[in-house]
Amino acid sequence: MKKRPLLFALIFLLAINSSTAQKKLTLEDIYQNNVFTTNSVKGLHWMKNGNYYTSLINNPSTKRQDIIKYATTTGVAVDTLIQGHLLMQPGKDTPLKIDSYSFNHDETQMLIASDEEAIYRRSKKAFYYIYDLTSRKLGQLVYGQKQSFATFSPQGSKVGFVRDNDLYIQDILKDELIQVTTDGKKNEIINGSADWVYEEELSLSQAFCWSPDGSMVAYLKFDETDVPVYNMQKWNGLYPEDYTYKYPKAGEKNSLVTAHIYDLATGNTREIKIANDGSEVYLARMQWLPSGSTVSIIRLNRLQNLLEMFHYDTETEKIQRVYTQKSDTYIDIDQVDDLTYLSDGKSFLISSERSGFKHLYHYAINGDLIRQITSGNWSVDEFAGINEDKNLVYYLSTEISPIEGHLFSIDLKGKSKQQLTKIPGTHTANFSSDFKYYISTSSNVNEPPTTTLFRADGKPVKVLAENSISLNHSVEYGFAKTEFFNIPLTGGEYLNAYMMKPQDFSEDKTYPVLMYVYGGPGSQNVMNRWNSNMWHHLLTQEGYIVICVDNRGTGGKGKNFQHITYKQLGKYESEDQIAAAKYISEWPFIDKERIGIWGWSYGGYMSSLCLLLGHDVFKAAIAVAPVTNWRYYDTIYTERNLQRPQDNPSGYDDYSPVHHAEKLRGALLLVHGTGDDNVHFQNAVEFQNALIKANKQFDSFFYPDRNHGIHGGNTRLHLYTMMTNFIIENL
Repeated sequence: MKKRPLLFALIFLLAINSSTAQKKLTLEDIYQNNVFTTNSVKGLHWMKNGNYYTSLINNPSTKRQDIIKYATTTGVAVDTLIQGHLLMQPGKDTPLKIDSYSFNHDETQMLIASDEEAIYRRSKKAFYYIYDLTSRKLGQLVYGQKQSFATFSPQGSKVGFVRDNDLYIQDILKDELIQVTTDGKKNEIINGSADWVYEEELSLSQAFCWSPDGSMVAYLKFDETDVPVYNMQKWNGLYPEDYTYKYPKAGEKNSLVTAHIYDLATGNTREIKIANDGSEVYLARMQWLPSGSTVSIIRLNRLQNLLEMFHYDTETEKIQRVYTQKSDTYIDIDQVDDLTYLSDGKSFLISSERSGFKHLYHYAINGDLIRQITSGNWSVDEFAGINEDKNLVYYLSTEISPIEGHLFSIDLKGKSKQQLTKIPGTHTANFSSDFKYYISTSSNVNEPPTTTLFRADGKPVKVLAENSISLNHSVEYGFAKTEFFNIPLTGGEYLNAYMMKPQDFSEDKTYPVLMYVYGGPGSQNVMNRWNSNMWHHLLTQEGYIVICVDNRGTGGKGKNFQHITYKQLGKYESEDQIAAAKYISEWPFIDKERIGIWGWSYGGYMSSLCLLLGHDVFKAAIAVAPVTNWRYYDTIYTERNLQRPQDNPSGYDDYSPVHHAEKLRGALLLVHGTGDDNVHFQNAVEFQNALIKANKQFDSFFYPDRNHGIHGGNTRLHLYTMMTNFIIENL
């Protein structure tokens, strides 16, 4: 690791000496030829003893993917578990494409997913195959049909999966298929997987889990019968095809969700009788305790300001509330993702923002607080794991800077804290099962991502993936340097921001500015990490300065800074973006008559609102897939931030772009995909109608059948060509 700065310095010198002129960035190279993609370690799996890990590697000679086994102590390949070009599809003479894989308990078999097909943001269905590493034989889980969430039982003798809204178990040894549920039906009943809104906003897609001994399966059942239907048309064929799915908009009915236990020995199913007041609660998480006889269930009330954790004993069928957390605003769901039960079954770890910053707490199994483990005016971004043999807790936090993420260790008593990552920037941590090693991907504004194998004490073992080519590109193409700065607010607070200047920047000139915004609750765009937005780099070559500001409501600065937007989305965020534009307009090298703003999704909402409310500051805006009326967005996200529309109508309407359409003065480009299942095309339609009613001229473009990401084929090239032309013509 100590040699990295020297290596990068040499690359810079070589690039400078070998280039006589700066290369021109092109949209074709960015979005069609993928010239600027970075390397990473794909399909990483730690093996159970921690001595080895595996990865999915592209084989350039066969143009297939191999699964390679590496020794952890050296990072050196020791075996090729699967040669992709030799893994033939059953009954065919063509190799199987490996999309993802997992091991059984003794690592003698692998479950391979192929031909994955996205359902929504996190859910997929695929053909699943079981590969025996001893016999080298491959068999399909269920011939000719795709499944979702195929998962080995803890003993590896069975596989659970979901198909057509029902839960199944395949007994591998007996070659027997067990249908656990039979009432699954599209747009009515879902067993073992989540509905749309749980998946999108609670990050819950697989909704079943095996007991530690494999004798039972706990699962959630979603009854979405009374949830209103959303209809989208697919524009193919002679007549458009209707696509319908259940989407609960703010204030409408949610699915009725119940928890169940299936006993493999008896074939019986029982419901976990947890107090459930209709659709007014969310069963947000479910997992088994190490004991194997107790299920943990996290419940949130509908407004998400009350979180309760229950333990259900499958032997006594008794249920007990063991943990409660309340908030005067809302509780972020990522806090419960840190929930970890210690293997002795006597205690658990969980995070909370009760102090104003997210920190880790240690509780006895009955819910009694043992102690707060971390503390300070900074937040734990992610709980990375616990080495129970040494009572060492690992976590990533903002302690060094709100725009960086570093790995720390601390003991269970909250003592002996150590910072393990030393290089400035953002870092990840994926620990081996024995916590002797971890793999981290790190980057900062000056160094592209590097993936490295470390010992648990932070000492490097081997670089697994580096991006010297990307660094070389940054010189060859004259990437703009990213500079951080702060924008002061009244009361001593400040906003984090960054600026990208043209390579030939001169303070004697004036430059147009394009501000980039997302700005949604808890998000962060201003981070000390590799700036991979090549379009922004391209704009600097066209003579623009690009600036990004994280407004109030974003993450990294604690609960008060983030939750100030509660019950009034858009108010403080737009005020801050407009104030930031006015602040930079006073700089002598900024052309104050040529300041624009753009964003996507929540950022599209922000760019629309800023152009309307800040029409004296912003000359132009691009809004891609924006929310324009929060009444059209889903229950979980919207009510978390605004409560229900019937509770807080002004919070929904006061800062809705459709109610400010008459204020449009500058140039607006409105873009949306008609197949957006997340932020519906309906948002663009209503905003356009409001602008038309106000007799305002604007540009708009829709992408047929494209979803929220607006991609596929050359779609991104088309989109960014249009956006570039709009900026050049209007800013």
